[in-house]
Amino acid sequence: MTATPFRIDVPQLVLDDLQARLERARFAEDFANDDWSYGTSGTYLQQLVAYWKNDYDWRATEREINAFPHFRTVIDDVPIHFIHVKGRGPNPRPIILNHGWPWTFWDMQKIIGPLADPAAHGGDPADAFDVVVPSLPGFGFSTPLRKPGLHFHNTPDLWVKLMDQLGYPRFATHGGDFGAMLSFQMAHKYPDRITGMHVHLAVPLDVFSGVMIPEEDFAPDEQHMLVRTRNFAQAESAYMALHSTKPMTLAHALNDSPIGLLSWILEKRRTWSDSGGDVESRFSKKELIDTIMIYWITQSIGTTMRYYYEAAHDPWKPVHNRPRLVDVPVGFLHMPGDIVLAPRKWLERIFNLVSWNELAAGGHFAPMEEPEGVIADLRQFFRSLP
Repeated sequence: MTATPFRIDVPQLVLDDLQARLERARFAEDFANDDWSYGTSGTYLQQLVAYWKNDYDWRATEREINAFPHFRTVIDDVPIHFIHVKGRGPNPRPIILNHGWPWTFWDMQKIIGPLADPAAHGGDPADAFDVVVPSLPGFGFSTPLRKPGLHFHNTPDLWVKLMDQLGYPRFATHGGDFGAMLSFQMAHKYPDRITGMHVHLAVPLDVFSGVMIPEEDFAPDEQHMLVRTRNFAQAESAYMALHSTKPMTLAHALNDSPIGLLSWILEKRRTWSDSGGDVESRFSKKELIDTIMIYWITQSIGTTMRYYYEAAHDPWKPVHNRPRLVDVPVGFLHMPGDIVLAPRKWLERIFNLVSWNELAAGGHFAPMEEPEGVIADLRQFFRSLP
């Protein structure tokens, strides 16, 4: 099936129903939690819901999103939504930008234009990309997903077919979170198709089997990275255990309650970003609600959580036994505030690491938190490749 143009136009009945639910919100009693140590702060949650109910304008966001060219297709019985922006330059390089959870395709909003049309954003037209931004299966407008078994091991198979549809025999890949794991798997499984891989997070592809980065790979000056990574595993990964075991138990509640959905995702956006505890230092109220709205209007929270379950119940298997799992050129952008920080020794052992750079700030949602740094590093890395 070929891709067809797609325009987001949420029925007014959906928005009216949401407004009614917000008006009827019943908040849990919360106290002694201004520092969020018990989870999402009820005080801030009520402030954000008041903004959502009284000041937020989905139709304005809808117009912003629709300013990009959107398409939908079906590949192997899986509905796929994506943005496709042709580059403006002498020889645009095709690239696929991969998001994670609790992200959406819209987390790439600040980097699409500068990558596709550098000259319009003060850059060199020679750095132009043909930009493809898909929603992962079961995420956002890549719905409704009714086929089980999809996760980051096999989504790359769909992406290769998508890029075939678009006429790209070879292409670059970028991402963080699941998007980094997708890029890793694509470069591992399809090295003849990938011109280069750029990521800002790295974990073992068999992490769902309990495999972690060896502690001895952390150099003396990287011990703070080991501490941060351990802290995430010990104190911040309960969500992963739930998503990987009983996702639908929670999904039914979150799909019914916009307040519950906001609370579940908001805490991750605050904790995983380099916000210093002030989530609005990284995301405006509008940007926070934009994310929740995409989950809400597509009723996709359940299938996004099942992405973890499917990965946890399908152990990753390498396609070759070489110590270095990725031979295509790899660029890594270290985000100091990310949830998991990979040591350089490990990266050099498993990747053909040709570029390693570090930003002074930024966390898990790099394209939203530090878009200029991400853009600059992407351009620098791919500029160095043939």
